[in-house]
Amino acid sequence: MKRGSLNNYFSKGYANRGMSLEGDINISNKYYLDKDIAIIYKKPTPIKATKIVYTKTSSVITEGFFEMPSTTDYNGIYKGRYIDFDAKETNSKTSFSLNNVHSHQLKHIDNVYNHGGISFLIIRFNLLNKTYLLPSNKIELFIKNEKRRSIPINFIENNGIMINGKYNPRLDYIEAIDKYILEESNYDAKKK
Repeated sequence: MKRGSLNNYFSKGYANRGMSLEGDINISNKYYLDKDIAIIYKKPTPIKATKIVYTKTSSVITEGFFEMPSTTDYNGIYKGRYIDFDAKETNSKTSFSLNNVHSHQLKHIDNVYNHGGISFLIIRFNLLNKTYLLPSNKIELFIKNEKRRSIPINFIENNGIMINGKYNPRLDYIEAIDKYILEESNYDAKKK
């Protein structure tokens, strides 16, 4: 990355896409941690600083590059299960574009699921004021059966779990995870 490239990247607003959703998740994560419900953290973006300017009061990265593609935004543990997910927002009223999720992120989400973890996307439809948890197995089901590069909202409504906004926690996605775990155990019981 050329000098000032990180500043250019962040000043274009890319870093702030999804910040209201991420802000709600971060506040909820603090609530879950304070109440000893779950331990979920936002993962840092893997940036390698190559030039740092030091002053008496601070230090500023002026040159750097992304060391590796990041996987997902959040991970942690809940009820003994590994949790891994990404948060995405859209202004569309009809669908969620898969262009918002990199292929290596989808592969990571699928790998976590295949190893027994709980992996998903939290998708917020800003203009509809609706937020859903879409489990990785449902994302995979859509990708395998469709040629589209966007997931229609009716698929998300039928296969995802609505996440309710509250005062505390602000975005109770753990409640949605509990519903998913119950559905998963009911499905496993029917298979036997």
